[in-house]
Amino acid sequence: MLYPRRPDPVVKFEECVIVEHRIPAATPVEIAELARCCAVFVPADPPRTSRVAFWCPEGDSPPAVASGSAEDLTVVLPGEEGVERVAVPAVLLPVRAALPVLTRARAVAGAHRSASFWSAAAVLALQFAARGLLLPGLTPGDHDAWRAGPLRAQDMERVRELAAAMPPEAHATPLDDVEPLRLPDPERLLRAFLDAVADGLPRSPAAPLAAGGPVFAAPEPRRVPQHRAWLDDVAAVHDSDVRISLRVEVPGLEPDAPEDARMVFRAVLQLHGVSDPALVADAADAWSGSTGFGPRARMDALLALRRAARVWTPLAPLLSAAVPDAVELADDEITELLGEGARSLASAGVDVHWPKGLSRKLTTGAVIGPPADTDGADDTAGKAGGGPGKAGSDTPSFLSANAMLAFDWWFALGDQQLTRAELDQLAEANRPVVRLRDQWVLVDPQEVRRARARQDRKVTPIDALSAALTGSTEVDGRRVDVRPTGWLAALRERLADPEGQEPVGQPAALDATLRDYQARGLNWLARMTSLGLGGCLADDMGLGKTITLIALHLHRQTAESTAGPSLVVCPASLMGNWQREIEKFAPGTPVRRFHGSRRSLEGLSDGEFVLTTYGTMRLDALRMAEVPWGMVVADEAQHVKNPYSATARALRTIGARARVALTGTPVENNLSELWAILDWTTPGLLGPLGAFRTRYAQAVEGGLDPAAAERLARLVGPFLLRRRKSDPGIAPELPPKTETDRAVALTTEQAGLYEAVVRETLAEISEADGVARRGLVMKLLTGLKQICNHPAQFLKEAQPRIPGRSGKLELLDELLDTILSEDASVLVFTQYVQMARLIERHLATRGVPTLFLHGGTPVTEREAMVERFQEGEIPVFLLSLKAAGTGLNLTRAEHVVHYDRWWNPAVEAQATDRAYRIGQSRPVQVHRLIAEGTVEDRIADMLRHKQQLADAVLGSGEATLTELTDAELADLVELRGGAR
Repeated sequence: MLYPRRPDPVVKFEECVIVEHRIPAATPVEIAELARCCAVFVPADPPRTSRVAFWCPEGDSPPAVASGSAEDLTVVLPGEEGVERVAVPAVLLPVRAALPVLTRARAVAGAHRSASFWSAAAVLALQFAARGLLLPGLTPGDHDAWRAGPLRAQDMERVRELAAAMPPEAHATPLDDVEPLRLPDPERLLRAFLDAVADGLPRSPAAPLAAGGPVFAAPEPRRVPQHRAWLDDVAAVHDSDVRISLRVEVPGLEPDAPEDARMVFRAVLQLHGVSDPALVADAADAWSGSTGFGPRARMDALLALRRAARVWTPLAPLLSAAVPDAVELADDEITELLGEGARSLASAGVDVHWPKGLSRKLTTGAVIGPPADTDGADDTAGKAGGGPGKAGSDTPSFLSANAMLAFDWWFALGDQQLTRAELDQLAEANRPVVRLRDQWVLVDPQEVRRARARQDRKVTPIDALSAALTGSTEVDGRRVDVRPTGWLAALRERLADPEGQEPVGQPAALDATLRDYQARGLNWLARMTSLGLGGCLADDMGLGKTITLIALHLHRQTAESTAGPSLVVCPASLMGNWQREIEKFAPGTPVRRFHGSRRSLEGLSDGEFVLTTYGTMRLDALRMAEVPWGMVVADEAQHVKNPYSATARALRTIGARARVALTGTPVENNLSELWAILDWTTPGLLGPLGAFRTRYAQAVEGGLDPAAAERLARLVGPFLLRRRKSDPGIAPELPPKTETDRAVALTTEQAGLYEAVVRETLAEISEADGVARRGLVMKLLTGLKQICNHPAQFLKEAQPRIPGRSGKLELLDELLDTILSEDASVLVFTQYVQMARLIERHLATRGVPTLFLHGGTPVTEREAMVERFQEGEIPVFLLSLKAAGTGLNLTRAEHVVHYDRWWNPAVEAQATDRAYRIGQSRPVQVHRLIAEGTVEDRIADMLRHKQQLADAVLGSGEATLTELTDAELADLVELRGGAR
């Protein structure tokens, strides 16, 4: 942040200090609750003490917030006779505390329009501050204050457009208590808010040290009337109704002038009316009185000129001239004005205008593609991807860097592309005005020399493809436009238009009829893998990713260039499902399991499937790497979303002609998980992880750079096929799904245990910090969830008395009575193996047969359980969420019960999809059991009403909640309503 070093009428911001400042974080609960309230800005003196008020138009009390104060707020609301003043309860947050709420308010589903407005205003204020638009000044009360400025014409236009969109609730506080009612002017109120944000940002704890004192640095109000003179001088420059600019003239410049002719440059001072942009005049005319500018304008122009001369000294002679009309500039001064000089003047609000026929902008870009002597590949590249083997002779394998492509720079002046010889001519002239192609051009010699130093080079195909897809690349910290050529351009067009390709057709060896979307998935995978490119098939659970991969394997066996054994790496619970699906849909295709003590890879045939687990793969990666795999498939690829895990590193060592990832959740928590998957399927596509985080993930996840999001979409789009059950035409045959939250009261025993644990653990948490505190919070949340399940689980009783002690268990009994009376089947999910054993024991005493699958269940026993359940032999299937939440096909179930909540909606949805998937012909009912008045109730409310927030904040489960303050945590876990 910038701080003036001395009280000077012309502040040299180049001599200021930069101090890192961080806005205090806001909790998810604060953001979600406050964003749905009306919001109004309440200005104060000094601006940094202003506040943002959140209130409910219905008169309800807004949520209590630790960083805010609850007060009555007078607002104007419609009444029986027009409008009237009404006192409403409100929570008022200091501007700094409100910023985290406002900047994220637009992302909250159901945000109030006034909160969305001030959210846009907050983003605009931060953008102004990020550009260094901060001016020191004094308030009417003589307080030191920063404000947003200097604002240029385009900035003011943005402010006016935003002010025009201000909804009534956003400025509903009356100006005074007299009649008639008057509301704040929208533009003035918006400008006051921008100033309040600007005034608070530089005032971090270290700011007084950096600034050399508390003035303009400390958050406490400071009255400094002694600085009014010089600050008013600064204000006069930026608040005047006049702006100045420079018009560069080159008298005597003729088209037929000799190349070595000496050019005379003149910088002519011009005056512009701020309120009337059409009012423009040379300073000479303004001083003669022949324009619409008066004496006051001349004084304002001199002040602006004084500031401009401080940042660019060649203008100094104008300050001593009787009429500051024009100044002659030497070649080196013109060169400086083309670069750093123009930037310095722009920071002072001074534009530079060059002669229209002379000015030229040197632009650089790159052409990437095959060397010039292989351009003939254009014709054949259009065929790439049409089927196995066709691409092998036309394009290199992108999984290897065996063919380097040309990265050739191109340069242009305006719309004319330059040759290297012409660029050399410009550089050797070493002057700002050069004759080129029978005309005079104006260029920055330094920029020309930098361009000349750029050498053509070679790049790998994968780097070239990445640049071609995004249309740009980064060189020496600068983004450069890229144009692909030859077969690379053809390949980009093919990848960008997947529906425009000729379908490969269903393999004759496939004993099934693919659904339309499955056939499209096969076409896409066949095209990508035939090019040596990998892909991630990210269809929703239950849409048939397995059969699509079986069809791909059979398709690739029809050509020698792509044939070979396929390795499928999957969780242990899915090996049986894969084997059954292969035997069913590809009869005669050899399949073996590489698992257990007798596992072997001897005698593999080209068309064989090999199934293994992630654990076995990690142990035997070296043996597997020796096999020339035709394709490697990572099923449930989220298992390798951490690229530094031993499993992910082992998987990367296994080579193949093609790599395919299968997952229903390519991104669970952050974009780094997407990087991990795609960097395995197509290594190098997204660059190193650190660069990816900097270039894409941080900007996209923070919503800060829409252009970065667009570039990332163009880059990953061709490599990620994502279809959802809800997409039109994807799965119209699926029956309806009904989801119900079933609240149940705690028993007296549960309530007593709950309150005791809350009281005792919160006391411990208040005395702890750091890792110890986070551990206590996790212990508290886990304990409360176990109490909500059953006291015996929390107390770890060896021989528990089960009936009559848990409201949830009694509700489960009632549900099962109804379900079993209808001859229906049910899945019961819990994240705790101990709780599942309690339910199993309890149901056994009631004569209800059950199956129980958990992480310790052997693979063969898992498969037998699935088969027994699918055949209707056992109606109740108890499942550990972690062990059975993915991959299993359990369409026999018409009901799914989530006995306890997993605080990641994506994981819960995957578990539900064990029953709600292709093959399900009956309606599915999902029952979520919730202990009312408890922490489960509050989290369920967040998941139900704030789904978008839950996806963004609660994706990592309870870990996020460990960062809550003591007060917020107490509010979250408090028991409300007691026992039944």
